[in-house]
Amino acid sequence: MANTIHVDVVSAEESIFSGEATFVALPGEAGELGIYPRHTPLITRIKPGAVRVMTPSGGEEFIFVAGGILEVQPNVVTVLSDTAIRGKDLDEAKASEARKDAEEALKNAKSEIDMARATSELAILAAQIAALRKYRQKR
Repeated sequence: MANTIHVDVVSAEESIFSGEATFVALPGEAGELGIYPRHTPLITRIKPGAVRVMTPSGGEEFIFVAGGILEVQPNVVTVLSDTAIRGKDLDEAKASEARKDAEEALKNAKSEIDMARATSELAILAAQIAALRKYRQKR
């Protein structure tokens, strides 16, 4: 009986993380999800936020995802997201700048579609900045 589970975090462009984990935490649609090895199979959407992967060595990997799909099998966890960024690659200045731009777009939105797009971008950026701060606190 293994006490680890294989985790793959994949973006549209590349594999962001592939390795063994003792625990994975991520933002599910209805709240934070925690997954241990031999978890019940599950497929669900995930919200923008941080995926935390606890490695067998006791380390922790942070990966920001802009939403996506989670698939859990007893021995494998797969996170599919259009956008996934390693915590160490996040740039707070860039994220804050993009957030200001999104807030400006929200103020100037002329239609429901502009409004929805700006609101969605803002939610993603807020989650990215929160993930970055959480990652920095662990360092």
